[in-house]
Amino acid sequence: MSPPAADLPGGWSGAAGAEGDLWADDLAPPDDAILTRAAAAGTPLYLYDLRRVAARAARLRTAFRGRLGLSFAVKANPNPTLLRALADMVDTLDVSSGGELAQAAAAGWDAGRTSFTGPAKRAPEIGAALAAGLGELVVESLAEARMADAAAAGLGLRQKVVARIAPDRVPKGFGDQMAGRPSPFGIDAEEAADTLAQIAALRNLRLAGLHFYSGTQCLRADAVVENWRIFIGLARDLAPMCADGPLRLILGAGLGIPYHLTDTPLDLQAIADDIAPDLDALAAEGRFARPLLELGRYLVGPAGWFLTRVVAVKQSRGQRIALCDGGMNAHLAASGHFGMVIHRNYRLHLVGGAGEVEPVNLTGPLCTSIDRLAQGAMLPRVEPGALIAIHMSGAYGPTTSPVNFISHPIPREAVVDAEGRIVAADWLPQRAGVE
Repeated sequence: MSPPAADLPGGWSGAAGAEGDLWADDLAPPDDAILTRAAAAGTPLYLYDLRRVAARAARLRTAFRGRLGLSFAVKANPNPTLLRALADMVDTLDVSSGGELAQAAAAGWDAGRTSFTGPAKRAPEIGAALAAGLGELVVESLAEARMADAAAAGLGLRQKVVARIAPDRVPKGFGDQMAGRPSPFGIDAEEAADTLAQIAALRNLRLAGLHFYSGTQCLRADAVVENWRIFIGLARDLAPMCADGPLRLILGAGLGIPYHLTDTPLDLQAIADDIAPDLDALAAEGRFARPLLELGRYLVGPAGWFLTRVVAVKQSRGQRIALCDGGMNAHLAASGHFGMVIHRNYRLHLVGGAGEVEPVNLTGPLCTSIDRLAQGAMLPRVEPGALIAIHMSGAYGPTTSPVNFISHPIPREAVVDAEGRIVAADWLPQRAGVE
């Protein structure tokens, strides 16, 4: 088990929050009355519970007992209301474009608390980010580092950069792999020593740390720990190539969430207990500041639901089909076209439904046969006007989806705030004449 916080190496200690209901199962949706009230504003709609996001952040800090800071990947959900709330929940934001950096700034985030990743950064957005006071630029190649060096020289800066390293292997169990094979992401570990030496020699940059992100959506605790140990080993090997002083170390979490009924939730405490000795040893060496755990879907995914209304129901060749007002256009991931090889139904339920269940196919409003939210979902009898809630929808929602295809209404967004109130959180431009 993990040692008590008082025994942790200096500088990385201090658990946040207490146990108790933070450890309660948070896979269940909120009361159907809340979903019904939210949907009264119109559907399709995403609802994010900020209380649940806060509880998940506290759960992470409690599990790791202060050994890791938290960084939120904005690409998972850039909703401005959510970003503002996260200011008190996580330590930093990670953006992947100049546009996301502008969104973070508009939500009140200081650029100094922000890192900037992405494999194809353009010179103008690098220059704008540096001029805004960006905390750390994550460089993914020597060419990008040279581009950043030129931008810093033009601004009279010495910019902190963190080099992204692509390990040569990724443990089995990750849904999407970004290393261990030819990849656009980061510097291949086999070439890292030589490349880092060249980056460190650039006069207008300070190589202040290392970034690792190999894979996503892992539900195996042992694979997550093995992956982080690969990161830590490479970090030790490459630290001598970096600047003096405590270095930034960013660990791509890869923590998965149970989208489907057959998924077993990730055992977070098992990960925390297993990796604790490795983190303690790293802290004792004094070469790195407290590492940052970069994550997106794990923090916000289970705190969101997609609500769609059944417009009509039909029978077709022995199957019951419910046609909904939001489908692939509003929730690409649930339709199976965002990282899923074989479509599997998300966790979902019929709001206010009761009685015997029967199979029903849920489809959307698009003129394409691939617009399906669920196939053979076992639900109580679904009739026109019914409200369907698709779970695990707090990440990779409207901004991941082809909302402009066929010009249906843009999905609405709302939050449940800290006081339990439902508050409108729309920010994507609504389409005139179709509401």
